[in-house]
Amino acid sequence: MKRACAVLVVLGLVASGCQRHTPEQRDYVESLMELRTRKDRSMQSSDGPLLPEQRARFKGLSYYPPNFDLVFEVALDRLAAPDTLQFPTSQSGFDSFLRLGTLRFQVRGREQRLTLFSALDGSSLFLPFRDATSGGSTYGAGRYLEPEPLTDGRFRLDFNQAYNPYCAYNAQWVCPLPPAENELEFEVTAGERNFPLAAH
Repeated sequence: MKRACAVLVVLGLVASGCQRHTPEQRDYVESLMELRTRKDRSMQSSDGPLLPEQRARFKGLSYYPPNFDLVFEVALDRLAAPDTLQFPTSQSGFDSFLRLGTLRFQVRGREQRLTLFSALDGSSLFLPFRDATSGGSTYGAGRYLEPEPLTDGRFRLDFNQAYNPYCAYNAQWVCPLPPAENELEFEVTAGERNFPLAAH
């Protein structure tokens, strides 16, 4: 059995074998698991967000199994003139970002919308969001996503790569909080889950 096939079985994504998944899906899962393994290693670094006592007990981050239904390629409805929005932070301050426009996608036949932001200098994209899992199986303040620009002007939204801000691990970090316009009503059962060793 190929390694990617074995990973799929361990994650409970198939009933038997890998015949229900395409080679592209198997490659995708293997790549995603390798990404998560690298992140676990980086979390144990002294340059990471964890306190020394957290690093000593760290056994790895917690994730939902890969969810192929929560990967989208979408167009951006750009604002004619991007405006600036101040985000409240986890420590009662504010950070400013540029509002670029709206990303629309369908989940279970219903249109969903998220506002895409960027740093003020345009150097990086920023997509914070909350959903129906926030405060339950995922961090209450929300998670982040980094849309991948595609060559045709669209963006790839892969919620399997949704991740916690550093303040989810250690409250000494300052994190921008998702605005109300980026609250999703459905459960985003993909990406990173709650961190059991959070220091608050």
